Amino acid sequence: MEDSENVNIVNAAYPLADDVLRSVPPEGTSLAIGDFDGVHVGHRAVLKRAVETARRRGMQAAVMTFSPHPREVLGSPAYSDWITPLPRKLALISETGMDTAYVFAFDAAFAALSPDEFVERVLKPLRVRAVSVGFNFTFGRKGAGTAAMLRELGEGLFTVDIVEPMLVNGERVSSTSIREALREGDVERAAALLGRPFSVTGYVVAGEGRGRTIGIPTANLAIPERCVKPAGGVYAVTARIETGPYAGRTFGGVMNVGVKPTFHAALPEPSWEAHLFDFDGDLYGQRITVSFRFRLREERKFASARELVERIREDIAEARRMLAERV
Repeated sequence: MEDSENVNIVNAAYPLADDVLRSVPPEGTSLAIGDFDGVHVGHRAVLKRAVETARRRGMQAAVMTFSPHPREVLGSPAYSDWITPLPRKLALISETGMDTAYVFAFDAAFAALSPDEFVERVLKPLRVRAVSVGFNFTFGRKGAGTAAMLRELGEGLFTVDIVEPMLVNGERVSSTSIREALREGDVERAAALLGRPFSVTGYVVAGEGRGRTIGIPTANLAIPERCVKPAGGVYAVTARIETGPYAGRTFGGVMNVGVKPTFHAALPEPSWEAHLFDFDGDLYGQRITVSFRFRLREERKFASARELVERIREDIAEARRMLAERV
């Protein structure tokens, strides 16, 4: 798991277990509620509001998030993969100053709660004194509750801050728009909406060994969690090594996301294959985080391995130039 040591993680489900209730601070909680997939600039505004309220009113700051994604449970195929898998999401949330993260199992029992039941059986036992949500927040069975309804139901129990939508370059920030940008390969638009480059974290595994034989060694990533895949193609990236003797070092590079059509008729899943500039070492088994900076081109089939190598060398030169000028 990524570093989320600054936040106390409490795994919860409905009905609330005794150990969850024992974790509730007596002074009460300022709670941000949402899935927060992506932890984008709009999400951060909601989280920041909850932390500011907690500090001002002498309470603990907490977030309620969900696993799996509610829309996945409710049948939306667009949410079968994550922008930020849970370990990454919690690591990003920990950066906001949150004291506690309640990770609720979103299951049939939780989904069946009415808006009133959600307040009475979940928020009241958690001693919630203030709530922060986004403008389009819904809750309760079939999403019947709105942010305005939560304010009505919480009267006398907790205050509700409704955070207005964020705009970046005139576009409203949402997880949906970020997914759209990534699936189009527009990682620069995704980065603007996220407030940071889109990244994936995985472990280096043995590949086909072809890169070293052609003088362009690559690190093949196995991503343990399901995540949104950018459109197939070649990207300029930066890669931070998280473990092993090179931990903490960051390298520029190029990454190919795709099925390697020059050598394969088809692969069951796209591969993640990175070449790190000016690196000569063994990364097998180590965890690295790759951040997508620019898309260089789409993936395509070349007539020969020699033609592919020539193009990769052009990609490397272009990526070096772009990373030097713009990162």
